[in-house]
Amino acid sequence: INIILQIFNICKRKTAVSRARVLNFYKKSVIMRKRQVILVVRYDTILFDADNTLLDFSRSEREALLDALSSFGVSVTEQMIEEYSRINAAIWKRLERGEIDKLSLRTRRFAEFCELFSLPLDVEALSAAYLKALSTKSYTVKGAKEVCEVLSQRCRLYIITNGIAFVQHGRFASCELTPFFAERFISEEVGAEKPERAFFDAVFAKIPAFDPAKTLVVGDSLSSDIAGGIGAGLDTCWYNPHGKIAPDGMAITYHISRLEDVIPLVLG
Repeated sequence: INIILQIFNICKRKTAVSRARVLNFYKKSVIMRKRQVILVVRYDTILFDADNTLLDFSRSEREALLDALSSFGVSVTEQMIEEYSRINAAIWKRLERGEIDKLSLRTRRFAEFCELFSLPLDVEALSAAYLKALSTKSYTVKGAKEVCEVLSQRCRLYIITNGIAFVQHGRFASCELTPFFAERFISEEVGAEKPERAFFDAVFAKIPAFDPAKTLVVGDSLSSDIAGGIGAGLDTCWYNPHGKIAPDGMAITYHISRLEDVIPLVLG
């Protein structure tokens, strides 16, 4: 009806309006209406993991380690960076399995690192220097801003992360993605870690009018994000830019290799 009234008003104008112009206006209006009808929002709530999903943790980790070790006068090699990354990843997996707490994690990884390279450093001081440096690194992965900008116009976006609270708050304070998110759920503040059901239950309780059927978890970690989402009864989207192989029988809803591919999954 609105379209017809607009066409009628155009035709009533004293200035000459060609029939072709009126038809063209009508066609454009119909096309716009059709697009609006076709656009179906499958999910209205998106739970995004932070590190190596939206934030480039690999780059942040590397720079923070360089800053910290350099402040202690250590000449850093590529082998050191690679070994620390390996040790750190293994320690975080132990945290996910409940084998270590976050306070112990902070220093344990540096204790193992310093032992490996025979570095006589105060691991608590080294850990503090590293975390301080890491809290200033807020690099984003390719396409993250565009994806968040598009989805935020139709959905509610939330961050779910196991990261250390003051580090994550520091990184998001200067991050270009922050305006697109309604809230950040950090495990240290929630009181449970991904993939624990308790973490997701706490998140659900804090999201207004939460509907699990309209919620999607997006993350790069099978053991944390995807396993946690599946365990909580949510659809999941595994962001897998490096072509890893998922274990047999894991009921992942979607697989993507480019972050921007999540947009059509959400918006239809």
